[in-house]
Amino acid sequence: MHTFVLSPESRYIAGAVLLTIVGIEFGGWFMTRVVGGKVPMTEFQKTFARAGHAHAGVLVTLALVTLVLADATALDGALGWLARVGTPAAAALISAGFFFSSMGRGEVTRPNRFIWLVWLGALSLATGVVTLGLGLLTA
Repeated sequence: MHTFVLSPESRYIAGAVLLTIVGIEFGGWFMTRVVGGKVPMTEFQKTFARAGHAHAGVLVTLALVTLVLADATALDGALGWLARVGTPAAAALISAGFFFSSMGRGEVTRPNRFIWLVWLGALSLATGVVTLGLGLLTA
């Protein structure tokens, strides 16, 4: 029987990621207000709010899994950090991109300039999972 202990790096990141779940819960409460018609939004804004909330939940869950997997690789230094931080960063960036790019007053029907956060998050996710995947294949 093996005893598995997270590396200090993964343990620290996992603790921080777990604390973000309270924010995601708040987002869920906010979404119930939106769906209940208590927060006026355009259909576009509702769609982006749902996407931001959903991406946060899914990517935070994936981030916790990637931390355990990163400890199963021989990656260290910058590559080890990239494998560990890519997905949690993507969770924050993609969600923020959906929320911030749909903010505004009046009839908001298109994303604003903050949509770049979604694409930066996608790059972070791709970089993190490719690094981790290659690390696992070569471990």
